[in-house]
Parts: sequence; C-alpha cells; structure tokens
Amino acid sequence: MSSMDQSTTSEAEREIDKLLGLHPKGFDLSLERITGLLEILGNPQKKLPPVIHVAGTNGKGSVTAFCRALLEAGGKSVHVHTSPHLVNWHERYRIGVKGGRGQLVDDAVFAEALRRVADANAGQKITVFEILTAVTFLLFSEHPADAAIIEVGLGGRFDATNVISDPAVSVIMPISLDHQPYLGDRVELIAAEKAGIMKRGIPVVIGHQQYDAALDVLTTTAERLHCPTAVFGQDFSAHEEYGRLVYQDEFGLADLSLPRLPGRHQHANAAAAIRAVKAAGFIVTDAMMEKAMTTVEWPGRLQRLTEGKLFARAPAGAEIWVDGGHNPGAGEVIAEAIANFEERQPRPLFLITGMINTKDPIGYFKAFAGLAEKVFCVPIKHSDAMIDPVILAHAAYDAGLVAEPMSSVGEALDSIAASLQPDSLPPRILIGGSLYLVGDVLADNGTPPK
Repeated sequence: MSSMDQSTTSEAEREIDKLLGLHPKGFDLSLERITGLLEILGNPQKKLPPVIHVAGTNGKGSVTAFCRALLEAGGKSVHVHTSPHLVNWHERYRIGVKGGRGQLVDDAVFAEALRRVADANAGQKITVFEILTAVTFLLFSEHPADAAIIEVGLGGRFDATNVISDPAVSVIMPISLDHQPYLGDRVELIAAEKAGIMKRGIPVVIGHQQYDAALDVLTTTAERLHCPTAVFGQDFSAHEEYGRLVYQDEFGLADLSLPRLPGRHQHANAAAAIRAVKAAGFIVTDAMMEKAMTTVEWPGRLQRLTEGKLFARAPAGAEIWVDGGHNPGAGEVIAEAIANFEERQPRPLFLITGMINTKDPIGYFKAFAGLAEKVFCVPIKHSDAMIDPVILAHAAYDAGLVAEPMSSVGEALDSIAASLQPDSLPPRILIGGSLYLVGDVLADNGTPPK
C-alpha cells in the first residue's frame, strides 16, 4: 500500500494521484454512482467471463489465491481483482494468460483504462475505489479469459463490485468484527452486509464461520434466495492427517499435500476454494488440487522473508514473517499458526506491530498474550490514520504484553538484536497488524509482490 518514490512513479500511479486529488478518499457505500458510470462505459461488468465473487472479513485474499491456483493448474486463464494492494496499485489487477500464470496489469494499459474511466465520469462525484472498480470491469471485459475472481472491497451489499448481477458463484469467507462504523457492531449485522452479494438462484459457498450468529444469517439469506449452498463443516471439509490435507465433499475425497500457505486456517480456505471452483462449473481434478496446494501464492499473509535489506538488518539466524492481518479474528488464526511453529521449533517471539485507528488493537494483541516476549510498536509511513506507537504500546500492555514504542521497523530490529543474550536461540519475528505496514516493509526490503 506504499507507493514508489517520485523518481520511479509509473504512468498509472500519476493518473491515480490526479484522481486522489479530485475525489474523496475512503468509502461511500452506494451503487448509484458506479452503476451510472458503468452505463456510460457500455456496462463492461456484463461482458465478463464466469465470475467467482468473494466476500468476508478474513480469508478473502487467501481463497482468491487458492481459486486462481486451482484454475491455472487446469490450464485456465484467470483475471484476479484484489484490494487493497501492498506496494503498487498494479497488484489489484492480474490479467489472465492462457495456459500460464496471470500477470500484473501492464502499466500503459492500466493508465489508459484509468483515463478512459475518468473521462467517462467527467468530474462527477465519485470515490477513487469506485473508479478503480470500473477499471476492473473494463480491463477484464476487454481481455479474454476463462474466469474472473473478484474480491469485495468492503462489506458486500453496497460494495462497488456488487453490480455483478450473475456471478458463477458467491463465496462468503469467515466473518468477524471489522469496519464497524460502516458495517455494524455485531457479527450478524456484518454477515447481513456480506450476504448482500448473494444473487437469486446462484450457487453460494460459505467458508468456515466461527460465529453461529453469522452462519445463521448467511444460510437463511441463501435459503430465501433459493441459492444452492455448500457450507464448510457440513457439505465440505478439510483437515490434516499424517502430514497430508484430506479434502472431502459430496463428490468424493482427495488426499493432498498440505498447502504452501502456512497455518491451519489455510486448510479451510483451500477447501472453500476447491468447492467454489466446482460450484462455478469448472471440472476440478485431483491433479489440479495437488498442484494448487504446492504452487499457491499470497504475498503479505504469513509470508516468510528470506532476503532483502530489512532481512539483512535482523539478528543472525532470525526467522521473519510478515502478515497484514489486523483484526481480532485475524490475530487468533495468526497466533495459532505461530504457536504451531513454536511447537515444532521453539524460538523467542517478538512482534513488530503498526495499526490504523479503525482497528481493535487490544483484541488483536490478546491473541498473542503468553506467546510473544515483547511487542515493538512502530509508525506506518503511508497512512494518515496510523495509531501513534506510544498509544499502540499502551494497547498491547492492556492486552497483557510487554511493549515499547519505536520509530521504525529497522530500529525495532536493532533493538531485538541488542536484547538477545549470547546463548539465546535466534528469534522468530512477526511484523504485522496492518496491510499498510506490510506494504511499507516489502517495499523497504526490496521484495514487492510480482
């Protein structure tokens, strides 16, 4: 979510900078503006390949990555829209390549699409996210592909992507508290917003839900709309057995390699993707599933750094992970994954955390109480909404952790190195709490997503 410096700013980024100067930041949940703009553009959202439409609080990006890996393993070309980006805006648009790995959108093609959409909008009131969503539909309608995976930006019902009237399948991933000012302060209210992407008679796949109240809303809505529905834990499932992933649904059972993405939560995400691709009408073979488990990629989500400028600054032998999870639900699954790492190979755990002020830092930190030795709270360079590191450190303390504010990730790495005893095991370091922070880290480390 960082940008390049001015000397390397791309043509598309200059166009986006113009838009950010003209239009309000943030979200203004409504479909009227995007519908009118798309009408002027010739309704490109009606000219897409089969769409897998994905909503949820956590796991949207991971299930999107698994769906893409599955389809590409079957030789399909797949467009992918995700948000937000980590380092460059281009990450939001992956253009499908027949028989190969989709590529991030070409800068000149992206810039031209931005200009066309901005010209069509003709200065009318709109948000930049709505313009970027219109760009998604324009790009994906003009480049042939076998499928398009489109991730909801915020909520579902009034998200700009919800102008898709006939997706091949709607996918709802785990729901927990996040974006409460927009979506409500109870999981059932948030679930109702996410359920807004369901369309009458269109298949729905519901991923693992922690809260019964959320699951009840989702299944009730699907039933009311007569949607063929598959629910994790009831109609399909996945679990680890003897170091393998066992996936099962009404079509059969598959014995697969464990997913490349670490953490037990990824087993459920992989299962939801397999079931979603089947529900979308694609044939899924055991060979496709096996290949997808071993090739799936999703930057910034329990991503291990093994090289780069910041990596070189860390203590010798340190194990460094970055993860953009930023709400209590994400904190729980990340902490569980880290605890599993600890069980296999004990190391002292340190957190380097930055967050923005729309999140629940205490809820996030509580998941790491008793697990992390210390939290170093840092600023986020590219967000006006960051929580001051001193205030964030107080939140970590209130969650039962030892915490200290720092001026940067680099300074925190230096402090960790200085705190280690000569006979200490090399540390395990988790840098996260915000996708903005992860974007900064990947940019500063010299390892942006590709």
